[in-house]
Amino acid sequence: MDLNKLLKVAIEAGLQAGEKIMEIYETGDFEVDFKSDDSPLTKADIASHREIVGFLEKTGIPILSEEGKKLPYEERKSWDTLWIVDPIDGTKEFIKRNGEFTVNIALVKEQSPVLGMIYVPALKELYFSTVEIGAYKCTVHDDSLENDTVEAWISASDKLPLKQERQVYTVVASRSHLSPETQEFIDALKEKHGQVETISKGSSLKLCMVAEGKADCYPRFAPTMEWDTAAGQAICEHAGFTVIDYTTKEKMKYNREELLNNWFLVQ
Repeated sequence: MDLNKLLKVAIEAGLQAGEKIMEIYETGDFEVDFKSDDSPLTKADIASHREIVGFLEKTGIPILSEEGKKLPYEERKSWDTLWIVDPIDGTKEFIKRNGEFTVNIALVKEQSPVLGMIYVPALKELYFSTVEIGAYKCTVHDDSLENDTVEAWISASDKLPLKQERQVYTVVASRSHLSPETQEFIDALKEKHGQVETISKGSSLKLCMVAEGKADCYPRFAPTMEWDTAAGQAICEHAGFTVIDYTTKEKMKYNREELLNNWFLVQ
């Protein structure tokens, strides 16, 4: 399996999906619907999904996407390798127009993410990683769209984690889902470390902040789905951090029968 070739496909898919999203974002015409779990759905989610699937289908690897067909476990359980996609992670942030939404694409092999791509269309920031090359971040410029190899993307990027000058223990938390259990965890950290700074972010940007070295940990004691975390876990792990399932006490696994994640801790 050529991870560099697959990463290039994932980056192209993410950037093209980002363009489609921003076209809709800039019009303000979101036409918000609600799914059965009351989570919002916009035509940007659907446009992004279609764009990404158009690229990934060519690889011949099956796709599990938030906006795709909900496939039964009996069909998925035989998949050794699969793409896990969130066309817009942070739809609530998209609707709020605060820019904190991302396009997430991960490649999972034997239940572990081996490749991750997160694109932040409003900021033109790109995070990418594989288990072979490590994790990187860059700003996408018009000329960087001409990068035709992963090596070209790497040369235009900074390797993660970045060097950070932080004096205070820093926790990143959800902008939309700060549960009482998360607050209790943060309070316990204050007893241990004294001063603790809490930063709120939307979408998978919370995982990216740990991968960058901007935060020491990200406790998530509230519901998430596999497509919310797979790409971020790849980038964190390939930058040298861990994403631990709070129930199993092991690294979080993917393509499970239950797609709802347990609580987890990134550090």
